[in-house]
Amino acid sequence: MRALPPPHRALALSLAVLAGYVDSLGFLQLGGVFVSFMSGNSTRLAASLAEGRWAAAGGLAGILILFVMGSFFGALIARGQQGRSRSRVLAFEGGLLTLAALASWTGHKPVAIGLMVMAMAAENSVFLRNGEVAVSLTYMTGTLVKLGQSLAAAVMGGDRWGFGPYLVLWAGLTGGAVVEALTFGRLGLAALWPAAAFAFLLAVVTRFSRAA
Repeated sequence: MRALPPPHRALALSLAVLAGYVDSLGFLQLGGVFVSFMSGNSTRLAASLAEGRWAAAGGLAGILILFVMGSFFGALIARGQQGRSRSRVLAFEGGLLTLAALASWTGHKPVAIGLMVMAMAAENSVFLRNGEVAVSLTYMTGTLVKLGQSLAAAVMGGDRWGFGPYLVLWAGLTGGAVVEALTFGRLGLAALWPAAAFAFLLAVVTRFSRAA
């Protein structure tokens, strides 16, 4: 995050807000299951297997598989012309969220959830470096580790404000989650429409800006 130029930092923050928004929507809809935080879902899967709750385990396993698929397709789309790869991935994410909104509108909520999972996985391919994720956008464990490490460096005489980008990224995801949680009671899964629109907006802006 610290190595990114300002336009890319702004894009990363915007995507963290979007990820927090969508993950909060999925979490509230599913009653405690995530659409982007697969570490938590893996723990829940293990607990469900240990307790013999096979239906719950099957659902969680399906979410994990869909997440891997979304990451797979996102990485494929990100290959090629680096200057346009970010906008292509964002357009793909926007398309998945639009399909999720349509599925929810027609009463196919499980399909909508699956598409949300794939969209969140694909988002992590926006900032690929040598085929690996350079910035965590939909999960904050690594970001919080780096935040703590940057604070330690500041105490030891290093960069006093090096923790700032990590704190801002975490705040973006948390803020997006708060916004969605406040609107969930009124919109439900219809809240996917503004999320899809925002993803497409970022795709267009990224395509024609230095954030590409």
